[in-house]
Amino acid sequence: MSKRQITTGVVGLLVAAITTMTVNAQTKADAQRKRPQLVVGIVVEGLTMDYLELLRPHFTEGGFRRLLEQGVTVTDVDYGTPLDATAASAVIFTGASPWVNGVASAMVYDPESKRVNSVLFDSATIGNFTDETLSPKALAASTIADELRIDGGGPGYVYAIAPDAAEAIILAGHAGNSAFWINDITGKWATTTYYKDLPTPVQTLNHRQPNEYRLDTLQWTPLLKPADMPDLPAHKRLYPFRHTFPRTSADRFRAYKNSPVVNSDVTRLATEYIAGLGLGKRESTDMLNLAYTLQPYMYGREADSRAELMDSYMRLDRDLQSLFSAIDQKGPGLDKTLVFVAGTPLTQRTRRDDEQWGVPFGEFSSRKAVSLLNMYLMAVYGNGEWVSGYYNGQLYLNHKLIKERDVDARAMRRESAGFLTRMSGVSNAWTIDDVIERRAGDTPEAMRRNTSVATSGDVFVSIAPGWQETDDDSTTDAPATTLRAVSAVAPAFFLYPQGDPVTINTPVDARQIAPTVTGILRIRSPNGASLPRLRW
Repeated sequence: MSKRQITTGVVGLLVAAITTMTVNAQTKADAQRKRPQLVVGIVVEGLTMDYLELLRPHFTEGGFRRLLEQGVTVTDVDYGTPLDATAASAVIFTGASPWVNGVASAMVYDPESKRVNSVLFDSATIGNFTDETLSPKALAASTIADELRIDGGGPGYVYAIAPDAAEAIILAGHAGNSAFWINDITGKWATTTYYKDLPTPVQTLNHRQPNEYRLDTLQWTPLLKPADMPDLPAHKRLYPFRHTFPRTSADRFRAYKNSPVVNSDVTRLATEYIAGLGLGKRESTDMLNLAYTLQPYMYGREADSRAELMDSYMRLDRDLQSLFSAIDQKGPGLDKTLVFVAGTPLTQRTRRDDEQWGVPFGEFSSRKAVSLLNMYLMAVYGNGEWVSGYYNGQLYLNHKLIKERDVDARAMRRESAGFLTRMSGVSNAWTIDDVIERRAGDTPEAMRRNTSVATSGDVFVSIAPGWQETDDDSTTDAPATTLRAVSAVAPAFFLYPQGDPVTINTPVDARQIAPTVTGILRIRSPNGASLPRLRW
């Protein structure tokens, strides 16, 4: 063979190799440019990285392990200060803090009616399978779901399923097709007339398999033998837990919604949505948003619910495996789906430890605090009902009376905070002025942004750890709880086509989740999202 023939052959091989590499690169680039056909957003209340690491050997290959090994893992999503699941979900989906999106907690106090209402209360709507009147109108910013529907011009579907009402509505957004939740009184899957779609799967469940009868024979027992659960003390290994949801309990549906049984029911309904509604199989991108709970079980006989919590993690792992399998087998496939999972902080309210351990304990009576403060303010400013009420660590003054008497409202707030600080069980008190001017709490900037001025009280009261708030006018059988300081961080995961496994161990602002999701989808961020997307 001549030198010329050899040279020509080598050049030909090089050209072929370069061409193949170029085609492969273009194919991968094309796949990356193609928008996912389905987006699945998942919020998990109380999810922690510690338990994920502890229980990893007990997880399936297709649930949490899939997220940990194949997706982008953010170990510490920082919410600034502890938020309930509703407020945290609003941060996740709007990319904005309560200061901007208007949702600082699930329930808010109305000083005029002296009643506690859902933050999403809307008297202009009617409930379906419920007497609750709710809508997303109080959510003051657009969401990921809104932006996805707007970008597609409307044909794409957005559905949300959650145990609780406000969370379901936030997950559906303003432009969603439907949002369904479980009513606390009847156990039925419920929605609001704000949304126009009534998917067949949820109607079928209400009529053919109502929770009212299902729970009569349902019991929750552990998946594993207690001896196989890690880090359980000896006495917890001897007696496996067993929980039922009897009709005699006024809180049977709330207890059910605090258990992993509800997570399985959300998953079952989600898989029926994927198969029955053809999600992700049309030209427009569809979205399905789900909420799960991993909060400590509050309705057992003992305050120590570690065994129940570990079982909840393992059961949710299997639920995620079922959900991902449904996407693969009945939906567009995970190779055409973006899944993002975001945890929310643990609850600050826990069962009180047994008295034998000697942990300091006390009772803070909000009713007594309101009465004593009002008497004090009458001595300073004259007779009148100066205090309208107290709820969830916030005290509300009578603004109408303050205006009528031409009293300096700022001075009265200072007087009130100073008086409350001297009460037993109160570790500190700040005025709304302190919050706005960034002088309140251990993280003043975070406390400010996690406050919604439209619904906040005049004075913020910090109850001492281990103390119980009483006089909340509760009519349920829910056990008494004490307050505990908790971290305001939780993990998050992104699993999407052609995404490489990455772990981010540095703290990430929770407001960056929304722009990151919309960045992957190549659509605009929600209108209140001011932070950049994550890049890895």
